Amino acid sequence: MPENDPWEYTLYIPNDVRAVTVARRTLRLILTMHGLIRLTDTAELLAAELVSNAVRHTKGPAALRVRWSAGVLRIGAWDADPGPPEPPGELSAMGEVEEGRGLALVKACADVWGWQPLARHGNRGKFVWCELGAA
Repeated sequence: MPENDPWEYTLYIPNDVRAVTVARRTLRLILTMHGLIRLTDTAELLAAELVSNAVRHTKGPAALRVRWSAGVLRIGAWDADPGPPEPPGELSAMGEVEEGRGLALVKACADVWGWQPLARHGNRGKFVWCELGAA
């Protein structure tokens, strides 16, 4: 399949910290199979942060969605909490802090990011996403 053909995958995950590793490895396989290995390291980091937030800060199921279209990779995580995510701080001001760096990393590494309330299959929640260009 040529690199410019659009595609999309959705991985539904339980509320379980092990889901972060499953999501990272699944994403690596998807990108490898589509010839986008050069995006893998950054994409894995971004997906891990988004999925980790979805699993840690909500009680319900979650989903990882990955879409490629027009040279842009969009990675997003859906969770069951419709409330907005905590706004990201500045990564440089966080030093060695372990907690609360997720969206700051996403903001620092992605070309653009955002979130929106989302209803899906009768479930309410939110979708937090980011994009990486192929260049």
